Amino acid sequence: MLVLGAVLTQILHIALMLGAAPLAVGLIRWLKARMMGRRGASPLQPFRDLAKLCAKRPLLADNASVVSEAAPYLALAATLVAASLVPGFARGMAFASAADLVLVAGLLALARMALALNGMDAGTAFGGMGAAREMSFAVFAEPALLVSALSFAILAGTTNLDQIGAVFRDGALGLRISLGLAAVAMGAVALAENARVPVDNPATHLELTMVHEAMLLEASGRHLALWEYQAGLKLTLWLALIAAVFLPFGAAPAGSGPLAWLVGLLAWGAKMGGLCLALAVFEGAIAKMRVFRVPEFLGAALLLALLAAALLFVSTGFA
Repeated sequence: MLVLGAVLTQILHIALMLGAAPLAVGLIRWLKARMMGRRGASPLQPFRDLAKLCAKRPLLADNASVVSEAAPYLALAATLVAASLVPGFARGMAFASAADLVLVAGLLALARMALALNGMDAGTAFGGMGAAREMSFAVFAEPALLVSALSFAILAGTTNLDQIGAVFRDGALGLRISLGLAAVAMGAVALAENARVPVDNPATHLELTMVHEAMLLEASGRHLALWEYQAGLKLTLWLALIAAVFLPFGAAPAGSGPLAWLVGLLAWGAKMGGLCLALAVFEGAIAKMRVFRVPEFLGAALLLALLAAALLFVSTGFA
């Protein structure tokens, strides 16, 4: 019975992540438009855009190879597997034992590699420029994420997300400055990973400032729909990851029934909506920085993560 419940919660979690991906993108766009005094498109508009793109046949550049055809499927598959590992409305799902933060980081790196290869495959100048910028940012973003995982491992004794959330939910660790530093570092990495302001502007059409969009200039039709869906799924993954680690309250415990699932769903939806609102407010209040300042921004995130790990190591070593 416990195994059946774990499988059911895992299936429901994957379905929720798939459905929430376009909705999160549309909700953030709508919130930003409302804060700017505009009506804005419906939060459901990304669903319509994806349906329209899926109905169109992709056109490949003359110099494109099989990489351009396989890359969107590889990136979406890697992101979907990573999203299925991040805890959501319930604990103890079927993949809980494999929900390792290092594994999630590796899957996201695989998706990033597919995106960069897609940008370079057609041989265009903007695609190569965007891929070079993306990989140079990853030099700082990936270590910051891994050092943050080290901080969680020092506190919880593991990098398993399900167990980290359980330890933090108990409240025995209390409020720690090191956790605040790790939260800021992970927030900066999340902005860079999802091409959000101030690292990148997802709504820009100015080629010289683009990073993520520059690698997708040659994508069209069904392939573009896959890339857009992958970007929305990755954004939802990061929001769920932050909620699972730093807001681990309200999730249904392992082996619980449908009533606890309903409470967990409501709590998860409230947390995700609150994080979408926070992201919209942040992007509406800050301007995009210059591309050459992004390594400094991510370098500061890496330093904060290192400081958090050092403080935790010293405090636990002398405890």
